[in-house]
Amino acid sequence: MTDKIRIGALISGGGTNLQAIIDACHDDRIHGRMVYVGTDNPDAKGLARARQDNIPTFSVDYRSIIRTVKAEPDKVDLPSDFDISDIQAKQSFFNDRVDPDKIKLFLISRAIAEARLLEAMKQYPFDLLVLAGYMRNLTPYFIDRVNTDYSRPRIMNIHPALLPAFAGVDGYGDTFRYGCKVGGCTVHFIDYGEDSGPIIGQRAFQILPEDTIDTIRQKGLKLEWTLYPACIQLFAQDRIKVVERSFDSGGGGKTVRKVVVIEGSNDRRLEGEKSRR
Repeated sequence: MTDKIRIGALISGGGTNLQAIIDACHDDRIHGRMVYVGTDNPDAKGLARARQDNIPTFSVDYRSIIRTVKAEPDKVDLPSDFDISDIQAKQSFFNDRVDPDKIKLFLISRAIAEARLLEAMKQYPFDLLVLAGYMRNLTPYFIDRVNTDYSRPRIMNIHPALLPAFAGVDGYGDTFRYGCKVGGCTVHFIDYGEDSGPIIGQRAFQILPEDTIDTIRQKGLKLEWTLYPACIQLFAQDRIKVVERSFDSGGGGKTVRKVVVIEGSNDRRLEGEKSRR
């Protein structure tokens, strides 16, 4: 049996997915252990879940950092290895119609906060970073310092919609408002875009005429709490491979995309057992 993988987590709120992962580590559905929980929100209620389990915690107050950068953008102390040209060229959150100065301000403020996250994370060596309700977009500055081997990405996220539909902060709400008949959740690796990285696993549920936004969220969360641990276990078993595939995009053109291949499995459902919340 190989050693348990070391899992770090970032949260912003209540941490129900964090609890699902902690539970799965305890009952061996994940061959791993949680080594830290960090947050952008010092008041995140999910920190109590980590402390109850004696997991080290830390916080970086993004709001304070963003206010400081907006007030005095020319006086901020940038990380010594921050290259704004490189980060701007890589990011794909914003299109060409967005004011370049706004993009620059966003990237600078986030890099300062991310440098503090990375400094805190240095104390706790980890194999996989999971975003468990982390509500901040990570910039290429952060991603490049965690994904040092791009053949093996190690930042995983769960999203409340069936990607690539409804990227962004309110996947279940967008699903409901659009009138979809099916909703779901997606676990994927992080890349330079918004919820655009290679998909690891998905689960779906039926949307009934009597459903509301609240009942849709409840259905989705129940699936999230089983799907996320199942995908993390695949990582722990070293069964996830990211490969490039070329597709005919019409007119003689080719599209190259990174996709996830799950080795040694015919089960595409990626189902896990229920865990307590």
